[in-house]
Parts: sequence; C-alpha cells; structure tokens
Amino acid sequence: MSDSDVLRPAPGVTIPLTELEWRYSTAGGPGGQHANTSQTRADVRFDVASSPSLSEWARARLLAKLGTSVEAGAGERRSQARNRELAVERLTARLTVALAPERPRRPTRPTLASKRRRLEAKRRQGDQKRQRRAPGPDS
Repeated sequence: MSDSDVLRPAPGVTIPLTELEWRYSTAGGPGGQHANTSQTRADVRFDVASSPSLSEWARARLLAKLGTSVEAGAGERRSQARNRELAVERLTARLTVALAPERPRRPTRPTLASKRRRLEAKRRQGDQKRQRRAPGPDS
C-alpha cells in the first residue's frame, strides 16, 4: 500500500482508506444555485470497534477517548475533492490527538505564598458576607 492509500495517525498505526465510510450532501450557507444543487460536503466516518487494522492498544485507547466511531466533515470548499481532503485531515488529526501518549503528571505542592493568598481571599470573602448580614437584636 502506498502512503496515499492509508492514514498514519501515529507510529505503528496504519488505517487503509477502504475502511472509511463516506457520505456526501449539499453544503449549507451562501453559494446560490451551485451550493444548492452540488453535493460537495463530505463527511467521513471511521468505525473503531470493528476495524481489523487496529492493534489492541490503539483500539482500546481510541474507544476510551473517542467512542466506537469517529467522524469528521468539511463543506467549506466548492470542490468535493478538496472537502474530502479536509475531512481526512480532520479525521487524522482527531485520531492523532487521541493516540498521543499522555505525559505523566508530576505531583506538585502549593507554594507558601499561594497558600497565604488563598487563605487571605477566603478571609476577605467571609468579611464581605459578614457585612451583608442584617444587624441582630444584640447590636
């Protein structure tokens, strides 16, 4: 398979374009007769759950992040071919983001100054609320 026949959203992940489902419709918005009669909007759908080309780790990550299917669409351009390209680019971008490894969180502690600021803000908020109270019978 050549590079034009597959999507490569991440290293080691190859998705043949034959697994993508396409749907075409008229694009909304201005454009007059051309926009109303030409089916230039392109919507692409990739079925994650039943794809034979995904490895187990890639399928598990995509299912967790994006669900059983991923969709993207484009209808900004006058050409159906250009909208197809845009839709594939958007689908690839969504898959790439979902397949990117997560950076581990390094636990941090709040600084002494940030603790003081938080407590001072709480004290000011409490003072404001105290000022709003109606004077009681004692005062």
